[in-house]
Amino acid sequence: QELLVESGGGSVQPGGSLRLSCVASGLRFSDYTMAWFRQAPGKEREGVAAINKGGALKYADSVKGRFTVSRDNAKNTLSLQMNSLKPEDTAIYYCAAHWFVHDALDASDYKTWGQGTQVTVSS
Repeated sequence: QELLVESGGGSVQPGGSLRLSCVASGLRFSDYTMAWFRQAPGKEREGVAAINKGGALKYADSVKGRFTVSRDNAKNTLSLQMNSLKPEDTAIYYCAAHWFVHDALDASDYKTWGQGTQVTVSS
């Protein structure tokens, strides 16, 4: 059974930083494209950042220069370093995985999802 478990969410003031982690099990992590998505209340789920098995990165325009996605294949772990956080970054953040993806930031391309972790940016 493929399983993804996120951690690291929390509350932070604008301009602050958080680091999210996603530990995968039950899948060949090194062969999968991994991604972070987020969903704010009343909004659709949107792609934030992705990294494929070769290490190629893709970011949403709204987070470029502020967020960094990385993976540690030895630890089956995906990470998202979020700096210069803004109130509009407030959302539930989800980790996603699939072995074959057309568009790395398209949620419909992903089969396996974590349960999500809340990120709140507020003064």
